[in-house]
Amino acid sequence: MASGSAAPDVRVVGGLASPFVTRVCVALRLKGVAYEFLQEELGKKSGLLLASNPVQKKMPVLLHGGRPVCESLVIVQYVDEAFAGAGRRILPADPYDRAVHRFWAEYADTKVKIHATDPHQFRLGIECALSGMIGGDKAEAAEKVASALGQLEEAFAACSKGQGFFAGDDVGFLDIVLGSYVGWFRAAEQITGKPVLDEARTPRLAAWAARFCAHEAVGDLMPDAGRLVEFGEALRAALAANAS
Repeated sequence: MASGSAAPDVRVVGGLASPFVTRVCVALRLKGVAYEFLQEELGKKSGLLLASNPVQKKMPVLLHGGRPVCESLVIVQYVDEAFAGAGRRILPADPYDRAVHRFWAEYADTKVKIHATDPHQFRLGIECALSGMIGGDKAEAAEKVASALGQLEEAFAACSKGQGFFAGDDVGFLDIVLGSYVGWFRAAEQITGKPVLDEARTPRLAAWAARFCAHEAVGDLMPDAGRLVEFGEALRAALAANAS
């Protein structure tokens, strides 16, 4: 599925609607590592997934030489280290910069984590904030979104040092982490009619998101917003059928 140095023993277990799975695929593309993608069936867990991640029983899983690596943030860092001689660095070289990028990555996952990734934990929208915009206190939820993205807007200004990405002149770790949500941001915008990355409030992030999606390592990996909305409805139906 990815072009680059031959690595037939690299496989990714997951679903293409998952931002967490997208992270892994983008990281592999940045490194130029070829991989096989193993698509999970909607609403079900394969035997391979359960055997590869018996503790959490969720995707993504990276299989490298038959050995599983789980959790998207762990996998992206593993890819950077395991293929250190290939492609560009994903994490910053400086230890302090690495710590800063890891901090903001954890912040992004805490504040805008999306339960649209694992079919068995699906909840349409973004945890807390965007789920509120869809079915709860819209004003309060919108303010939570704005506050979190406002913090990340400032983080971008500091981390990018005036360049186009969090990592500087090219996509890096924090770009991958936050950028993986952009498709679901756009899906939420279709559902709610409200902007998530508001050009008026977060102009740097709005421009960055467009650059991220246009990057050669991202491209077709970013799912279409309309299809994500359809995916959400299909998944809810599949889960309801399985529960009955």
